[in-house]
Amino acid sequence: MTGATLFRNLDWAVTWDAVTQGHAYRRGVDVLLREGRIATIAEHADDAPLPEGAEVVDGRGMLLMPGLVNVHTHPTTEPATRGVREDHGVPEQQMTGLFERLQAFRLDRAGQQAAMRLAYAELMSAGVTSVVDLTSPFEGWMDIMRESGMRVWAGPGYASARWGMEAPQTVTWEWDQAAGRRGFQRAQAVMAEVEAEPSGRLSGIVFPAQIDTVEEDLLRDSIAFAQETGRPFTTHISQAVVEVREMIRRHGETSIQFAARLGLLTPRTILGHAIFLDEHPSIGWHGARDLALMAEHGVAVAHCPSPFARYGEHLKHFGKYSARGVRMAMGTDCAPHNLIEEMRLAILLARNAVRDISAADTSAVFHACTIGGADALGRPDLGRLAAGGRADVVLVDTRHPLMSPPRDPLRSLVFHAADRAVKRVYVDGRCVFADGRPVFLDTSEAAGILAESQARMLRDASQHDYRGRDGDTIAPLSLPVH
Repeated sequence: MTGATLFRNLDWAVTWDAVTQGHAYRRGVDVLLREGRIATIAEHADDAPLPEGAEVVDGRGMLLMPGLVNVHTHPTTEPATRGVREDHGVPEQQMTGLFERLQAFRLDRAGQQAAMRLAYAELMSAGVTSVVDLTSPFEGWMDIMRESGMRVWAGPGYASARWGMEAPQTVTWEWDQAAGRRGFQRAQAVMAEVEAEPSGRLSGIVFPAQIDTVEEDLLRDSIAFAQETGRPFTTHISQAVVEVREMIRRHGETSIQFAARLGLLTPRTILGHAIFLDEHPSIGWHGARDLALMAEHGVAVAHCPSPFARYGEHLKHFGKYSARGVRMAMGTDCAPHNLIEEMRLAILLARNAVRDISAADTSAVFHACTIGGADALGRPDLGRLAAGGRADVVLVDTRHPLMSPPRDPLRSLVFHAADRAVKRVYVDGRCVFADGRPVFLDTSEAAGILAESQARMLRDASQHDYRGRDGDTIAPLSLPVH
């Protein structure tokens, strides 16, 4: 936390209206941050005295908005699949390449650390101040969180099974329940260590990795632990047709119905993706209960459009989930970790799903990326520009050519400028990103390290792939090399 920062005479501010329970624009205001909180929001007056000792930021030509909340990311691995996963898919698995990639591609520790540095820098560049980092813990993970200055929920993942493949049309589950229990114990220790960090910016989130890879008793114990300790809970669920069909084979019910029966659906639960519900056309199930169950139990959905849109699938649809009472939040999942671009894609996919422009709009997705994420994490002091809230804010340059004319700056940001107009990012009142680069996070060598680690990952894929292929065979270049 820092002393004080005054944003003076802002052209635009996205403030929280407690009466309407929604965001609203204000023009010509002063916003004072003091000791990590939003101290005041007041109409600008030229003759108003300046707070003693405050840094004064000229707000002319600027928009101040609440920091974005990204509730689902894998920043320690996914940057390594740049140039690999964008066109990769397995036709026999409804085009997803998830299971094949996770079996074949294994990134080393140096690559994970470098990927994390680059991903955190990218997250900040797109206005993210709070992030849920879902990772299998490794040495240095917490150190980079701390160095970044971001607000982080660490989700140390654990599972009772690993995915495997024997043929393109076959996914297997290799079970080791003892390993799952050891992972759960380790996750508890890691979360306790994270939360002991003195800044108060680091928290834990309970993360059994996937609904289909964690045995039932461990899932029950995981949600009980989250409830006992007051932590949020998340897992991947209904993220693949293969998964849902396997859950139906095992239990005679969909992934969502299975989770409801186990008591996993609660107001502290964030469902990772939740795309392939019983009524989704790619599932073709005979009922339509899943969406109602999600709304009834008050869960939140971490909507991450781009990884699924790449292989022709998407949630159907944002507006329908919201209208049925499901709480919507958003994440980036994989690279690129640009939450502003995810907002734009969420709008476009929702509209295309039903050929209706009202299916989603700028206001709805911005709400999901601020209030939706903050509330899903149990933090009403985040995601809104209101006196008393945490001083997690983003300064956007409305004079950027892609923001002009700034008639409606949020629309310009979401549909046109994205990260290019983000000027500064503050967490707890401290500037952590300015003028295109992180303030505290060292990324100077990360790109080179990641490139070397990716090369090793692609070379060594032949040791893990079910057909003995290297990475260049699994995911060839987009053009031949002459």
